Amino acid sequence: MTKTLAQLLNDLPIAFQTAAKSLDFEISAVEFDSRKVCPGGLFVAISGGSADGHQYIPAVLENGAAAVVGTRNDVVLEVPYIRVEDSREALAWLAAAFYDHPGRKMTVIGVTGTDGKTTTSNLLFQILKTAGLKAGLVSTVNAVIGDEVMDTGFHVTTPEATEVQKILARMVAAGLTHVVLETTSHGLAQHRVTGSEYDIAVVTNITHEHLDYHGSYEGYRDAKARLFSMLSDTVEKSFGNPRLAVLNADDQSYPFLEDLVKGRKVSYSLAGRSDFNAQELRYSASGVSFNIKTRGSLVPVECRLPGGYNVSNCLAAFAAAVEGLGIDPHVAAQGIAGLPGVPGRMEFIDLGQPFMAIVDFAHTPNALIRAIETAREMTKGRVITVFGSAGLRDREKRRMMAAASVKMADITILTAEDPRTESLEGILAEMADEAVKQGGVEGRTFFRVPDRGDAIRLGVKMAKPGDLVMPCGKGHEQSMCFGTVEHPWDDRTALRAALAEHLGVVGPAMPVLPTSKK
Repeated sequence: MTKTLAQLLNDLPIAFQTAAKSLDFEISAVEFDSRKVCPGGLFVAISGGSADGHQYIPAVLENGAAAVVGTRNDVVLEVPYIRVEDSREALAWLAAAFYDHPGRKMTVIGVTGTDGKTTTSNLLFQILKTAGLKAGLVSTVNAVIGDEVMDTGFHVTTPEATEVQKILARMVAAGLTHVVLETTSHGLAQHRVTGSEYDIAVVTNITHEHLDYHGSYEGYRDAKARLFSMLSDTVEKSFGNPRLAVLNADDQSYPFLEDLVKGRKVSYSLAGRSDFNAQELRYSASGVSFNIKTRGSLVPVECRLPGGYNVSNCLAAFAAAVEGLGIDPHVAAQGIAGLPGVPGRMEFIDLGQPFMAIVDFAHTPNALIRAIETAREMTKGRVITVFGSAGLRDREKRRMMAAASVKMADITILTAEDPRTESLEGILAEMADEAVKQGGVEGRTFFRVPDRGDAIRLGVKMAKPGDLVMPCGKGHEQSMCFGTVEHPWDDRTALRAALAEHLGVVGPAMPVLPTSKK
């Protein structure tokens, strides 16, 4: 697939400047990573973070770059240089144009929120497949294109714009007509999903997260809200534009988003105050059952995902499918019932132990609270949590999560969770300090175990028949970052290893981290 530079720039909906005389030559690829630039490529220099892409311009020219896009005024090159105000936004539109705007050829459903994005995306994807639609999925766990499943679980949020557009183009080529695109705040703020042409926007909730990046809750909320503003920017599609916003009437974000969205919108609620309401909730260790009431009809739903928060996720997916796509409500309910689970989300690990062992992705204060509440519904025994808090990220949530667990769980084990270049001991000290302030007693109700493998071992060792052990925060992820190095890690493998050791049965080896004993 190739486009001329003139074609790409003619399609660019933002202002640009260039002194180049000739633009009528083919571009072989659009890249922001200088290491991937090949002869004929268009390099987009992105500034920000730890590096300035402009410093790599000499290297990409040596590799055969045919043109460069950047934001600086002082760049003079032998190849065409195109100056823009925001190179990230330019990258997104150039990538979309290079791949012939794949989002304009499908119905695109975006799902955003602090917690529940991946689960809601998977529920909605399952509903679409049950309804017989040719649908794809892009989540922070994987991308699904027909029978192909691509792993995206290596410490990513939304993929970069070039990868998003490439995946969408592959979906179009595969004959897909619908795509569910999990959309993070970083993906929105950094224009990774700009040009994706959303038709339906869904929010799960907006709670405390990523304040290190967005600066405040309001900044974080505003980044999420871009998804809903983008609905009106989507081009007219020959098969129609639902342009529907699906809002959570139970969430603190609702008044703001309800006022923001001027177009078509519906809401969902566990409290009976919206267009789609859950009634007669019944919980069990194997899932939840409930009725969805909407416009006078009552639809029974069985979901194999435990917890009240998953009822909310079901409502969000149901509302998007039924209201946005016209899917029969009973077919939507069948889709929900057909989802067996989501990797790393309340995932049971059973090696025959006399207590429950679950891995969950809960890595925010709200998610941890909901996970512990669900654990309480699932057992009459003790709840033992194992978790940490990431380095170089929102520091406030370290204390919030430690406080929540000490108050709600019976035993809390604080451990490593991507410390990066921060001191792991310092992170754990902050969390332990808050645990003590909330009435925790170190060595009795909470423990500090720097090595995550040993922390999970301790949780398993302490568990009695009927208890529930729950490592949180990593879920499906396949690595853990110490310094600047990603070390292979999977909580599910680690929990199986700890259980196998405890039970004296065959199992996987415990993954090794820099904190592991030699």
